Amino acid sequence: MRMRGDFSGQLLAYLSLGPIFIIVGFVTLIIFKRELHTISFLGGLVFNEAVNWLIKNVIREPRPCEEAHSTVTTKYGMPSSHSQFMWFFSVYSFLFLYLRMHQTNNARFLDLLWRHVLSICLVTVALLVSYSRVYLLYHTWSQVLYGGVAGSIMAIAWFAFTQEILTPLFPRIAAWPISEFFLIRDTSLIPNILWFEYTVTRAEARNRQRKLGTKLQ
Repeated sequence: MRMRGDFSGQLLAYLSLGPIFIIVGFVTLIIFKRELHTISFLGGLVFNEAVNWLIKNVIREPRPCEEAHSTVTTKYGMPSSHSQFMWFFSVYSFLFLYLRMHQTNNARFLDLLWRHVLSICLVTVALLVSYSRVYLLYHTWSQVLYGGVAGSIMAIAWFAFTQEILTPLFPRIAAWPISEFFLIRDTSLIPNILWFEYTVTRAEARNRQRKLGTKLQ
């Protein structure tokens, strides 16, 4: 086990909490946005975790230092769930950015720039979280590597499943009475939801401002 005064170890330990922050972020986003693709993304993450649990209990490869960590939920370490989770999230987000969220305005350079920067950040965080599991003696390099490979494959498969199977069903699902009751929406036909929400919100704000100005005259 690493020493308490190890600043790098403490920093990596906090960084390894990334999956928890991501799940909390997804739940918050779903509560406020209620968008079907976001719900599907979270469903993919949960399914990815279930597959990780299944693989661990089939392979049953122990962690490198079982006695060093008394708080782990499972004694098996192949593949690393943290690594698999982060690489699923990063690869799926990469595919979403470049294949799902198309550029719709004239600022193509800035549009591509922020996608490239965000993609680099995603990969960097995934690498750091994966490295933290080895540094903190929770996993071996092979367990982290196979976790990353499994997460990446799962992300590609789930993205294809969402695009080809689920997305055509989203309009029907959004029209269900229960979906309308919970205000669940489908934005799959909108190429860039960020740009769409920005332009619609700006136009509505200006329209209301003009109406308010007319009433005050």
